Amino acid sequence: MESIITYGLALAFLTASYLRDKTKTRQALKKAYGALDGILPDFLAVLGLVGLALTLLPPETITSLIGRASGWAGMLLASVVGSVTLIPGFVAFPLAKSLLDAGAGIPQIAVFVTTLMAVGFVTAPVESKYFGRKETLIRNGLSFVWAFVVALVLGAVVR
Repeated sequence: MESIITYGLALAFLTASYLRDKTKTRQALKKAYGALDGILPDFLAVLGLVGLALTLLPPETITSLIGRASGWAGMLLASVVGSVTLIPGFVAFPLAKSLLDAGAGIPQIAVFVTTLMAVGFVTAPVESKYFGRKETLIRNGLSFVWAFVVALVLGAVVR
């Protein structure tokens, strides 16, 4: 029902925009299409890899690596994987849900998603170029530590 309301509102606002200024609405739709066209191949590739990984890794393996019982070792593994992986947010959250359904623990997924979004190991060279090496190391280090704080709080609150 929520999807119907959301799509209905989007269509209503798009219609209102088109009635107000046809040229700008067409330009906006062309930009939106360009953005979708640019991101869709990456999105499909990541979804394919996630699907393949979830198919090849049985739930027991996921549970043993990053399940509730894996404790700090599972959190550390999840944080390292999250830190070195470059996945957009719109893929990270469905991935997190799939991992939770497969037996992953909440703190482990919380630290994974937080490091995925906040720690940029892959993007550090570019960040260093613009902000400096010291600032990049400080920001990434603090983000890494903060991910564990978030994971512990979520693990305590969501049980």
